[in-house]
Amino acid sequence: MTSVDDLFKKPNLPSASYKRKFETPDAQEAYKAAKTSDRASPNGKHTHGASVQDALEDDGDDDIEAGPELPPEEDEDDEGRFFGGGVTKDTAEALEYIDEQDGGDTYAEEKIDSAWLRRLANSFERKVNKNAELRARHENDPAKFMASEADLDSEIKSWSLLSEHPELYPEFAQSEAVGQIVGLLAHENTDVAIGAIEIISELLDEDVEAEQEQWDALVSALLDADLLELLMSTLTRLDENEESDRSGVYHTLAVVENLASQQSVAEKIGQEKVLLWLCNRIRTVEKKVSQNKQYAAEVLQVLLQSSPMLRRRLVIDVEGVDLFLQLLAAYRKRDPAKDSQEEEYAENLFDSLTCVVDEQEGKAKFVEAEGVELALIMLKEGTFSKLRALRLLDHACGGQGQAASEVCERVVEAVGLKILFSTFMKKADNATTEHLLGIFSSMLRLLPGESPARIRTLAKFTEKSNEKIARLTQRRSDYARKVGAVDKEIKNKRSQLGEAEAAEREDEWFSRRLDGGLFCLQTLDVILAWLFAEDVGARQHIVQEVGSDKIKQSLQEQLDGLDLQTSEQDDTREMLGTLISVLE
Repeated sequence: MTSVDDLFKKPNLPSASYKRKFETPDAQEAYKAAKTSDRASPNGKHTHGASVQDALEDDGDDDIEAGPELPPEEDEDDEGRFFGGGVTKDTAEALEYIDEQDGGDTYAEEKIDSAWLRRLANSFERKVNKNAELRARHENDPAKFMASEADLDSEIKSWSLLSEHPELYPEFAQSEAVGQIVGLLAHENTDVAIGAIEIISELLDEDVEAEQEQWDALVSALLDADLLELLMSTLTRLDENEESDRSGVYHTLAVVENLASQQSVAEKIGQEKVLLWLCNRIRTVEKKVSQNKQYAAEVLQVLLQSSPMLRRRLVIDVEGVDLFLQLLAAYRKRDPAKDSQEEEYAENLFDSLTCVVDEQEGKAKFVEAEGVELALIMLKEGTFSKLRALRLLDHACGGQGQAASEVCERVVEAVGLKILFSTFMKKADNATTEHLLGIFSSMLRLLPGESPARIRTLAKFTEKSNEKIARLTQRRSDYARKVGAVDKEIKNKRSQLGEAEAAEREDEWFSRRLDGGLFCLQTLDVILAWLFAEDVGARQHIVQEVGSDKIKQSLQEQLDGLDLQTSEQDDTREMLGTLISVLE
């Protein structure tokens, strides 16, 4: 017996619009607004009913005139135009008769309101029930429920209008239609299930101008209807070798991405099975990185960025750090093609691992899995991976606690000082400089006193007649000049404003100072303060080139800017206070 899915995939379906086709989104929109077109082929070209064979069979009828009747030449007007704009006299009379019968009525656009929502919900329920009834009654005779399935698929698409009216989301969330749409994800016909997924994706799309309360109401209703379980169940039966199923996977990922945009929701959907499926998808071997593989990496990165809990879960439950390092090892020396899906894929892998190593569990696993060594190899030999590996090391070394200290020690043990300082002594952009300074600051802060790693680090700073310290003071002078110019502009603008208006712009001005290099300037002063405290030769050079008062003033500004009462802020407050006392 022919399966139902096979019947629905045949090209001679009664309705040409019933078979949903996936259209690859534009690369510049980056998987944010995937749309489908019932009349478009996968390559974006329109399809037509006539075939090449039809054209060949009709080729012999050369003597038969075809096409509409030409307008009579004698009816040309003075300007040489045909009578009626190219319409024959008989046709024009027929159109006038139709207009008279219509009575001049104009088309009124349907109002999308609560009444429309109730009508559509009732109609949708009838079609869902009718299809279910016919499927149950004629289980072995698909031809008898094909029409109801086509009607149901068309009715699903009618919900697309709701995305343009998010004010109806709360009322929609309270209706039975939400559960019915989600329930269709388990429909025996995967085309129907994919259609339901696509509608849910449209309703949750970030481009929908919904208020937070409206969006929350819809998301809550969808999750209560067991959306997540059904999404994962649907993914297991989709075959990405089929074009429509690839589209279904894409829209499923879009739903997960939109749900993951907020931490509270991300933690609800970030179950082990979701993380595991995403990890398995990004590890799938492909000759060329596909759209769905790249999108899976993007969705995973969004989830990890949203929640520290999910980052820890990835380390503990899924062994995600090992996976990321294995996948990133391919880019030690090889660069992905520029502006390709593979480049986006690799970028998302780096971003995901960078999020994970912000957690203590991620740092510990990063050291255990030899992530420090891989990052140093990339920093030395890579091109595409170089800056990304440096950023990864910066995050791994940062923070507080034993795990961060162990990362710093491993950097020294893996002969990373030579690579880091060699990069620092070369001309570098602001991003590279910022990450290098972040690593140096973390090492001076976290390496245990009198430990071999700390002694080696201090020796590296002071070797060759303090050339590294000279480079630090030179860079400090550069950043101080840039920040000073920004401060002068801000001071002039502040003098022109009232006290209240100036207070409102403080955040904006602080952001401008950061853009001007304030972070690097402050980090440099922390590094110089540590060196001032620990080495007599370094102290003399710093006093001569910078002066302890400037560094002290910078540290005091950082200390005054600490507002949050957290354990990490308390440690930073204590460190800054100690360094200030040393500088006095």
